[in-house]
Amino acid sequence: MKHVTILAIEQSLASSITIPLEMIRAADVIRRIRERHSPARKIVIASHDGLALTMTGGINIQPESAITQIAKTDLIFVPALWGNPNAIVKKHPALTQWLARQYEAGATICSVGTGSYFLAQAGILDNRSATTHWYYFDDFQKRYGQVKLQRKRFITHADRLYCTGSVNAVRDVTLHLVERLFTPAVADEVAHHFTHELKRSYESMLLASEEKNTHHDEQIIKIQEWLQKNYQRAISLKTLAERFDISVRSFNRRFRIAADKTPLQYLQEVRLEQAKALLKHSNLTVAEIAFSVGYQDTSYFAALFKRMNAVTPIEYRHLVRTKLFNVDTELGGEFEGDL
Repeated sequence: MKHVTILAIEQSLASSITIPLEMIRAADVIRRIRERHSPARKIVIASHDGLALTMTGGINIQPESAITQIAKTDLIFVPALWGNPNAIVKKHPALTQWLARQYEAGATICSVGTGSYFLAQAGILDNRSATTHWYYFDDFQKRYGQVKLQRKRFITHADRLYCTGSVNAVRDVTLHLVERLFTPAVADEVAHHFTHELKRSYESMLLASEEKNTHHDEQIIKIQEWLQKNYQRAISLKTLAERFDISVRSFNRRFRIAADKTPLQYLQEVRLEQAKALLKHSNLTVAEIAFSVGYQDTSYFAALFKRMNAVTPIEYRHLVRTKLFNVDTELGGEFEGDL
C-alpha cells in the first residue's frame, strides 16, 4: 500500500496543503468505488511534532502524525511558506534531515512555492533543476547557488523531485501524480471535479526542457488565463485589449516580450492543446472538436493542426492511442515501485 505525507509547517499557505490533500483523497475515494472493497491508501498530514498549527490566514490544522512516527513514505508534499522562508527552514533542521532521508529511501517529493527552500537546504536539489516563488528568486539563488534555478518555469521535475512556482501550479503536478499513483481514468475524473478544463498532457508540460512558456508580466498572465478559459469564443484582439484596459499596440508589444509569440499564436496553441486532449480522450469527430475549440471551418482547423504538429488530427489520434506517448517509457519506469 502506498503512503502519502502532506507536511504542515507554521506560516504555510493552507491552500498548498489542502489542494493536494483533497485531490488525492478524492482520487482514493474514486478508486475504492471502482474497485469495491479496496482498502484506503494511507494519506496523512504530518508536522515536526504532530501538534496543531495555525496557518497563514488563521486556518487551524491538526496533523495526524509527527514526522518521527513516519519511518517510510512514498510521496511527500512540502507546503508554500509565507514570510521569510529561510527563517522557517533554519527553525526545523530535523524536518530537513527527515526529507533527505526519505528521498534517499526512494520517496518522491513535491514542493510548493517557497517549500523548495527545505529541499535545497536538505541538499537534494544540488545540481538539479528547481524553481520557487518569483519574489524569492534572487535570495534563493544567492543561498543555493548549486541548484539550477529555473526562473521561467512554474514547474520543474528532476529525479523524483518536483518544484512549483505557485500554489496554482501544484494542481497540475498533483493531477500528474494522481495518474501515476492511481490510473489515468481516476486522474480524468479528478480533473473533471477540480479543474475547469479537460485534463491536459501533464507529462509533456512537466518534462519539457524549454524555458519559454512562463514569465512575470502579471497583466499578460491575466490575459493568458482569460484566453485559456475562453479559447472557444470568437476573440477580437481589439476587444480583448479593451477588456484589460490596454492599447492594442502596447498589448501586442508586451505580449511578444513576455510570451515570445503573438497573442494569435498563443491562442492557436491553447486551442490546439485542447484539441489534442479531445483527440486523445474523446470519440468526438474532427469537425466536432474543431467547433468545440473555437474553429468554425474544419478544413482550416485540420490544416493548422497539421502545420503545428506535422500530422493530421486523425493521424495524431491514432498515434496517441497506441505508443507515441508512452509516459512510463519516457520516465524510465520511475514510478513503478517508487510511488
